[in-house]
Amino acid sequence: MANQADRRHPVQRRVARGPLGSTGRGCYGRGASSAAALSLWARGLLVSSAVTSPLHSGRPLIAPGTRRSSFTATLLMAVIVPALSAQAPSPTKNPSPEVLKLVIRGVRNVNKHDLELSVATQASRCRSFLLEPFCLFSKSPILVEKHYLDHNDLRLDVLRMRVYYWRAGYREATVDTAVTPSGQGVAVTFDVHEGEPTIVAALRIDYDTTLITVKQRNKLAILKVGKPLNLLTLDTMRVGFQGLMWDRGYADAIVDTALSVNDSTRRAAVAMRVFPNWPTTVGNIVVLGNQKVATQTILNMLLLRPGRPYIRNDQLESQRTLYTSSLFRLASILPPTGDSVKRIEIQVVEAPLHDARIGGGGDNVNFGRLEASYSAHNLLGGARRLDITGSVGNLFANYVANHGPFKDSLQNIFGTPALFRQPTWAGSIDFSQPAFMRRPENQAGFGIFAHRRAEPAIFIDRGYGATATFTRQLTARAPASLTYRYEVTRVEAGDVYFCVNYGVCDTTTIQTLRGHQNLSPLTLSAFIDRSDQAFTPTKGYVARFDIDHASRYTLSDYRYNRATMNAAAYWHPSLRPEVVATHLRLGIVRAMTSSAGDTVLHPRTRFYAGGSMSVRGYGENQLGPRVLTISADTLRAATVITPRAGGGNDTIPACPATTPITQCNPNLGLSNGKFLPRPTGGTSVIEGSVELRVPLMRHLDGAVFVDGAIVGNGVLQGFQDLKSITDFAHGTSAITPGAGIRYNSPVGPIRVDLGYNPTLIENLPVITNTVVDGKQKLIALETERAYSYGKNTFLSRLVLHLSIGQAY
Repeated sequence: MANQADRRHPVQRRVARGPLGSTGRGCYGRGASSAAALSLWARGLLVSSAVTSPLHSGRPLIAPGTRRSSFTATLLMAVIVPALSAQAPSPTKNPSPEVLKLVIRGVRNVNKHDLELSVATQASRCRSFLLEPFCLFSKSPILVEKHYLDHNDLRLDVLRMRVYYWRAGYREATVDTAVTPSGQGVAVTFDVHEGEPTIVAALRIDYDTTLITVKQRNKLAILKVGKPLNLLTLDTMRVGFQGLMWDRGYADAIVDTALSVNDSTRRAAVAMRVFPNWPTTVGNIVVLGNQKVATQTILNMLLLRPGRPYIRNDQLESQRTLYTSSLFRLASILPPTGDSVKRIEIQVVEAPLHDARIGGGGDNVNFGRLEASYSAHNLLGGARRLDITGSVGNLFANYVANHGPFKDSLQNIFGTPALFRQPTWAGSIDFSQPAFMRRPENQAGFGIFAHRRAEPAIFIDRGYGATATFTRQLTARAPASLTYRYEVTRVEAGDVYFCVNYGVCDTTTIQTLRGHQNLSPLTLSAFIDRSDQAFTPTKGYVARFDIDHASRYTLSDYRYNRATMNAAAYWHPSLRPEVVATHLRLGIVRAMTSSAGDTVLHPRTRFYAGGSMSVRGYGENQLGPRVLTISADTLRAATVITPRAGGGNDTIPACPATTPITQCNPNLGLSNGKFLPRPTGGTSVIEGSVELRVPLMRHLDGAVFVDGAIVGNGVLQGFQDLKSITDFAHGTSAITPGAGIRYNSPVGPIRVDLGYNPTLIENLPVITNTVVDGKQKLIALETERAYSYGKNTFLSRLVLHLSIGQAY
């Protein structure tokens, strides 16, 4: 390691200093990087002529035992290909047969999917999985993407695959081909003989210990001694060290690599040296292309400031901020020029400053829905933004409920069912100020809102109020926010909700609880995104943390403390196309004494589980504390058959009028369909999922998963009761497996999942209604119902979910 050695690259001592990125060094001494050289050369094969058949013999391009640098080997291959191409025969004039099947055998130590993508020869395939049923009966070009055998491409594919293996460290790999008749076309087979890899025997990295720590060095040194000499891994390591120096303010840093390979022993020595050169700073910043957006507004949004160290991450975040402002169609920060002081040039193309959208949809539970939005960008200058949104739902509920696919979710409801069929709506006006106080990391905003939301047959949530938010970008893709939300809310829940959750079952007191209450939490949120893709991540993780506090100090009638954590992590196993995704959700809420002297929770603050993004073996919100509801008339109408003393049977009421209704047995004479389960929400939740995603065919992935959750039922009353995970997770639990498919569309994965609910029977409390002193009252039966959803057959336990986007 070079501690205080000359930090400049030897060439840089003699030549002018070039722009950032113009002096990068690769795996071949001071030539181009190995990955770049081989990649460009491989691309050249796509337009080259064919090579002659001697390559089919499977002999390696460079004989074992020959000692030479990798750069020399690359030059040798680059010379051989054009020479062989010149000897290629002219292509046949006869029509080429269709490739019906493509097989690659012998692949063990590299990614087979990537190897398949590196060859030009492909098999004919259906244009979309949606067309698969039609492709079985018709091979029309409209349905089938046809591929034909090209002998020139086939010969070049042999070389492409050997180049791929060469870069992966298998320098003696050989490939044989076979073309055999298959139906009305041919089947193409590649037989790969990987051979022994070239192993990294020694690795030396020279760097300045004042700039790079041992921990950082070990983390970036992804090429390991004893592993194959993978040139892509080496180049990735080089880029990693260079990126670290760029993020330290050394934008002209150079990383050199050198190889010494002994082909006879299949051993390689790798040397890498990091030249920091000189610290770089930001000079003048020039903005081009802006017309309506002021230059100072753009400068305020940048992390790059004159006189500050020039850091690559600041450039990337500045460009991201310009894009996410919605002010520009294009925002590019050109590579800086100059010596140690960098002149920054920013080119922008402005987007329309006003946009409006309207849309509609529907489903079989919430019926019709309409949405509209309007946004004004750069309002009053300074990149300020105004958003107006509105939506209306539950449309046509009174006309289509219980007809066709539209289900009636208001069975066995006590109170006024018509309330749940009235339209739901929501509206908001939000104003935001980016670069608050001229700091690009800050954003402030405020807004007003009003809404009427409904959870069918559970509760109706009315509210209006205002919000104020301050957000700070802690680091790249990691914001933190402090939000205060003042809301006047009114819960119009079904009577059963108040009876179960509030412990109040008389209608007079329930009407009092339906009055207006303040719900005003102060929320601290943090989010971090370290995943590699937006729609379908394959590596990395995302996490979100929220802490809510509502008390008299926040002017709230509902008073509670609530904490939640949502996280997902993704793994992409080496050499395999599969992705393993995991998800974890933790939450706990504690009710404090409200202004009315009660310890009650607003339904919005409770935890629910089950659904397409939760435990997929259950319907939406159906896992957790639940009660069964049944009307008194249905309960009294139940009959049972008893044997008669003299022979025969008698049909008698299961719950005669002389029996107090609380003593009626809900297990006698009643089918499961007579009861309707109602989720009541929990006070804690622990939820986890594991999903394996596997590519099936073009644009289509398969998945198998296991979901599980435990929703607390109120045993844990406060944070001081949390002594073990058992205390936290005590409640209703389930583990459900399942499988599904994902179609990767331009708008994201279209997901179809089938979850399997293995639960046979649950003992659930039963609520019914009665009249006391001329008033309706809800009461609980003394006996619980042994409840089972469906007919206890395999098909009845499958739960179907259709959605857009991954579950997590």
